[in-house]
Amino acid sequence: MHISERVSSISPSSTLAIDAKAKAMKAAGVDIVGFGAGEPDFDTPQYIKDAAIQAILDGKTKYTPAAGTMELRQAICKKFKEENGLDYEPAQIVVSNGAKHSLVNTFEAICDPGDEVIIPAPYWVSYPEMVKIAHGVPVFLPTTEENLFKFTAADLDALVGPKTRAIVINSPSNPTGMVYTEEELRQIAEIAVKHDLYVISDEIYEHLIYEGKHVSIAALGEEIKERTIVVNGVSKTYAMTGWRIGYTASNAALAKVMANLQSHATSNPNSIAQAAALAALGGGQEEIAAMKKAFQERRDYMVNRINQIDGVSCLMPHGAFYVLMNIHALKGKTLGGRLIQTSDDLCDVLLEKAKLALVPCSGFGADDYVRWSYATSMETIQAGLDRLEAFLKDA
Repeated sequence: MHISERVSSISPSSTLAIDAKAKAMKAAGVDIVGFGAGEPDFDTPQYIKDAAIQAILDGKTKYTPAAGTMELRQAICKKFKEENGLDYEPAQIVVSNGAKHSLVNTFEAICDPGDEVIIPAPYWVSYPEMVKIAHGVPVFLPTTEENLFKFTAADLDALVGPKTRAIVINSPSNPTGMVYTEEELRQIAEIAVKHDLYVISDEIYEHLIYEGKHVSIAALGEEIKERTIVVNGVSKTYAMTGWRIGYTASNAALAKVMANLQSHATSNPNSIAQAAALAALGGGQEEIAAMKKAFQERRDYMVNRINQIDGVSCLMPHGAFYVLMNIHALKGKTLGGRLIQTSDDLCDVLLEKAKLALVPCSGFGADDYVRWSYATSMETIQAGLDRLEAFLKDA
């Protein structure tokens, strides 16, 4: 039977794959210490869960408008105004089944076959596959550790071609944790306006910044705002990964197209989760601050420990909850009886021999690195780093 070549070319998520493999080993009784999936280890705050329960009791279990309830879209507009200095109307907001769904809607809305989307590397593993789903072509813009994994306006300008449709910005970044400054974003905005490019600004980690501040590129002027699709959601900030609520803010014409697309693909986001997201946006600053404080303590410990282990190193990330560990010095060595040629090789042998689950960054466009997540307990982080250190000493 025929299967679409385009869909068959889409690679599975390496983050979910390593997480599933580690969980399967754990279920079989193996003592695995895992750092795979990028989700907070905290529970969803009680006031959010209470709002969802009340929504069920109130019978809010029916279809909603495809783009989300008016109440939630109004609350999102208020959030943009108060936190980002951005003025949007509810008609410019599309609520979706998670920020990942929002991104798929975005690429579908802006890409025709053969259109190119520039994606800085290292990148979140799903960006290139989403572009392919939309019949677009991902074009990678390499960055370096020496430049803090950030590209410059000149780098972007040099890569823009006649088929370039958009540039993706993820700040704070998954997997690097790096954050673009206001001045860096202003220079990038000038290039985007110059070439009439869309900017897909993935801001899902905006509340998890430990040095500096979050700036949305859309807030830097009307010309860049008109070209920017801001992507955000409640999953990381409020520990609501399983609730699946994300949203976009864009010009009204794009929002209408994305809402129409969504109406045929998924109808509407879950009505109960929308009620929970509405409650989330209305409070919870104490819970957010507590989670952020814990993440920062874990980050500091993880970075210091990694940089004390021979053969590996890392930068101090400024946001999100990931550390990108440089493994270049380990390539070409035999560890645990296996020749290490790729990040996949290292992660496989660490899982098999050290019972340590890390994410290879081959799927992130950065094969000299593996990703740790510090969205887990300090005890788990200590145990994982102990296992890495012991394995590298004995190998």
